[in-house]
Amino acid sequence: QVQLHESGGGMVQPGDSLRLTCAFSGGTFDSYFMYWFRQAPGKERESVANISWSGITTNYADSVKGRFTISRDNTKNAVYLQMNSLKPEDTAVYTCAARLTGSNEYNAWGQGTQVTVSS
Repeated sequence: QVQLHESGGGMVQPGDSLRLTCAFSGGTFDSYFMYWFRQAPGKERESVANISWSGITTNYADSVKGRFTISRDNTKNAVYLQMNSLKPEDTAVYTCAARLTGSNEYNAWGQGTQVTVSS
């Protein structure tokens, strides 16, 4: 079965950058669309970014557009979220998810990694 494992979270100051990594195992990585979600305390989970199986198509939440970049390396079975110009409101648990091409549901979720932006 597909397993996802996030890493790269931490505590940073406003304006800093972080790069999150989601390692994929247990399936054919380039058959999956990949997603990054986040959930802040007391708030609903929101979609941050997603990327097609080929990496050609990406989508972003308006709140992160121009600051975050999602990418993937199908040779390393990994998806990344480069986060620049971080703001306190980016503080959340970031989780990656995988959706098999043609599926209407998410097939796997990671355990999440905490990102805290604070001065």
